[in-house]
Amino acid sequence: MSVPEKPFWKQKQLSEMTAEEWESLCDGCGRCCLIKLEDEETGERVTTRIACHLLEIGSCRCGDYENRHQRVADCIPFTQERIGQIDWMPSTCAYRLINEGRDLDWWHPLVSGDPNSVHVAGISIKRWAVSEQVIKEEDYYDYEIEDV
Repeated sequence: MSVPEKPFWKQKQLSEMTAEEWESLCDGCGRCCLIKLEDEETGERVTTRIACHLLEIGSCRCGDYENRHQRVADCIPFTQERIGQIDWMPSTCAYRLINEGRDLDWWHPLVSGDPNSVHVAGISIKRWAVSEQVIKEEDYYDYEIEDV
């Protein structure tokens, strides 16, 4: 009987992953696409339940993934070099978990084999986010939530 091979995320550092492996780490929760507000004086940051206008909330996927950084000035690239510097990443994010030496959760599609498991587990923003297209900017603080 052969011993099953460890999955790539247990064998490699983030910096060693191929582009395909890197992209597959995204669980499709949409949490990184929630608008964060920062107080300019104190630096305090809050998360809202308002999603970027490019996010298709029903699928929790970007509607223009290839051009998102050109179209949205505040869209931060998750790169292998920068991942440890992005301190607002959700605690459930695979990039953060692996960077911190932790394993993926049961609901992650790479573990479950089901891309819908992130929604079934209630991790995604699918059922409670609102698009920034329908919220006035002066009302953003009304949509503040606990960090996700």
